[in-house]
Amino acid sequence: MGVEIERKFLVLGDEWKEQGQGVRMRQGYICSDAGRVVRVRIEGERAMLTIKGETEGISRSEWEYPIPVPDAQQLLETMCEKPLIEKTRRRIDFGGFVWEVDEFFGENAGLVVAEIELASESQEFTKPDWVGAEVSHDRRYANANLFKHPYCRWDKA
Repeated sequence: MGVEIERKFLVLGDEWKEQGQGVRMRQGYICSDAGRVVRVRIEGERAMLTIKGETEGISRSEWEYPIPVPDAQQLLETMCEKPLIEKTRRRIDFGGFVWEVDEFFGENAGLVVAEIELASESQEFTKPDWVGAEVSHDRRYANANLFKHPYCRWDKA
């Protein structure tokens, strides 16, 4: 079992678009209950099945397994809740860390978030200029919530 310790932030401006190469992703959820998530993701030419436990602070248990892309495609079409999450991810090296910047499409178009994985909840890091407000504890920004409550339907007033 692995442990994922992740912080999530909103992204400012477009400077980040010039960094890192984007990879298109499609993902869906077989289970998205509070405390347990089962996700299928196709990222470029590879596919993964991921199981995540309940979040405590910014940490949660995580198991991740490669699966054949045709199996992932079938799971996305037949087993996953809709709509699927569509996004492009850029991995950007900054300050000794890899920042993952997700630009969402479809029903979540307009949303851009950056995530950083840490070794501990108290680990210090420097934010790039294009990283804005932290949303780690705002469950609306969790991918498993974005298909249920898409960004296009949020009251952004």
